[in-house]
Amino acid sequence: MIRSIFTQNQEKVGALQIKMILENDYGVIMNHKKVRRLMRKFGLRAKIRQAKPYKKMMKATQEHRRCENHLKRKFKQEEPGKVFLTDITYTYYGRGQKAYLSCVKDSTTNEIVAHHVSTSLGMDIVYRTLEKLEEAVRYFHPEAMIHSDQGFHYTHPHFQYRVKKAGLLQSMSRRGNCWDNAPMESFFGHLKDMVDHKACESFNQLKEEVNNYISKYNNERYQWKLNKMTPVQYRGHLLAA
Repeated sequence: MIRSIFTQNQEKVGALQIKMILENDYGVIMNHKKVRRLMRKFGLRAKIRQAKPYKKMMKATQEHRRCENHLKRKFKQEEPGKVFLTDITYTYYGRGQKAYLSCVKDSTTNEIVAHHVSTSLGMDIVYRTLEKLEEAVRYFHPEAMIHSDQGFHYTHPHFQYRVKKAGLLQSMSRRGNCWDNAPMESFFGHLKDMVDHKACESFNQLKEEVNNYISKYNNERYQWKLNKMTPVQYRGHLLAA
């Protein structure tokens, strides 16, 4: 069963993830240390992503303004919809063509609440993401904030105006400190592990693969730190409590 789960997930799942799948999908209770021992015994070694150089960001003008770090790494708020993390990453498809993915993640449930895939790194990528966030949430928590790095898009005066108009407090990581938005970077790493983006021959195919992965991540991927629930299950659990 371990070998089957490992193969079905493109050899990209570790012992903790396999333990949760065994428990939730098959009713098999097994200590994660035993799962790890069996994986080691039979040579089931998860493929690990390689570190990538940090993306180049466009230079901000004097009109751009940084915001205070209101979040201060307090990612787990015990309330869904209170803290949203956002960032942009890039990926390749077809014959070396570049695409960009902008996401908003609920830092408490790890759910990807909104995302937008684009072939352009223009300002529209963050405007569309913000619009999708407003469509998905509709009524924001009275203390809701959106946290990002100090990238060109997020320091742009019009983006900051739209964030304020939506009723969100804007927060930013300290300069050069990737740990201030680590959960968002972690999600991008997992996505690039699981989506075979280089095999996508067209932008539409890449977009479909990304959409499918995010849906599966939200609804099917059990997470150890979410009491072994999926993000959507954990959101429901917190709201019920």
